[in-house]
Amino acid sequence: MSDFFTVVHAQRACRDFAPTGLDDDVIARVLDAATFAPSAENRQPWVFVVVRDAARRAQLHDLAQRAWDAGGRDFAAGRLSAGLLADVEHGIAGGGYRAAPVVIVVAADTKRCHPATIPASIFPAVQNLCLAAQASGLGSALTTITTTFAAELATLVDLPDTVVAQAVVPLGYPARPLGPPRREGFAGHTHRDRFGVPW
Repeated sequence: MSDFFTVVHAQRACRDFAPTGLDDDVIARVLDAATFAPSAENRQPWVFVVVRDAARRAQLHDLAQRAWDAGGRDFAAGRLSAGLLADVEHGIAGGGYRAAPVVIVVAADTKRCHPATIPASIFPAVQNLCLAAQASGLGSALTTITTTFAAELATLVDLPDTVVAQAVVPLGYPARPLGPPRREGFAGHTHRDRFGVPW
């Protein structure tokens, strides 16, 4: 296991996966870490659907690509640098995510929590999942574009009406070494006592 700060400074989206399979114990370790995230009122509303079946994974990726082609790319093109846009497009439309041997659909059980608390409860769990993947030598990516077709996504993995998909995380070994993430320093985003007073 890696030092926590080393993991945090190295974790980044992986959009190109090796086809190497993952053992259940590796996936279990990553999911266990996800469940140690904070959640509103400790309700722990997370639901994980681990998709290994190749046909079902392909259908999940087809939904993502449909959303990308139906406006996702145009929206991203005005917001991302050319390099990042190409990287995201490779993940979604170029087959990068399709190679991931496991796809985890992360959902929220709405019977366990107030709807307003879903993001605050689910996305910390996804972050823990991604950090645990990094610490385990795996690649992962937090994606939400597939939720554009929420009803079809729910049908694909048999979610009941009270369980709502929030994210889709491809998981596997990176096809190539990933460089460090590009991040702005925290000081440029931090204020003392009130907004406008620099750190």
